[in-house]
Amino acid sequence: MTEERVTPLRQRMIEDMRIRGMVDKAQKSHLRAIKDFAAFLGRPPDAATPDDLRAYQLHMTDTGVTPSTFNVRIVALRFFFGMTCGREEMKRYMQFRTEPRKLPVVFSVEEVSDILMAAPGPGLKYRAALSISYGAGLRAAEVCNLKIGGIDSDRMLIHVEQGKGQKDRKVMLSPGLLELLRAWWREARPEGWLFPAARQANARIR
Repeated sequence: MTEERVTPLRQRMIEDMRIRGMVDKAQKSHLRAIKDFAAFLGRPPDAATPDDLRAYQLHMTDTGVTPSTFNVRIVALRFFFGMTCGREEMKRYMQFRTEPRKLPVVFSVEEVSDILMAAPGPGLKYRAALSISYGAGLRAAEVCNLKIGGIDSDRMLIHVEQGKGQKDRKVMLSPGLLELLRAWWREARPEGWLFPAARQANARIR
């Protein structure tokens, strides 16, 4: 597998993103967006004009790019021109698209129970992980990185460290979920992290 050549412009953008403290996933998303823009232009992206930006936005609209992808690329372009190129005025020629809001699918209590009970075994690991994700609203990476010390049974809180946006937060812990987590701890006796195997797998994927 050949490595992609890192131009001075790309390297500067990578350094700017590191200075901003962006996580790897966000950095890769920004780089993909700028690569797509450069492919559309057919020349280095830092030489783009306001008309080029307008043409690119029309291109994304005409080719059926979803509003979410459209907006992700605009965010990357705003960072690229504002931070890496020092061309703040280019932001005036970019606009976000409104994404249609749809009501989420809400499962009944019985459906949620069936899903959790169908979690594969042996043991309670997957059931406990799914339960804490659904019951406390934690993302997959947050579940993987959850520490045993983050379960505060005195105040019935879960301390989430370095979640989305590298921010800490607290979420409510229900009595039923606490009992399930205690049962999982008695079964596996994990140390440090609540789901150490999942954390290691998540680290390899990232």
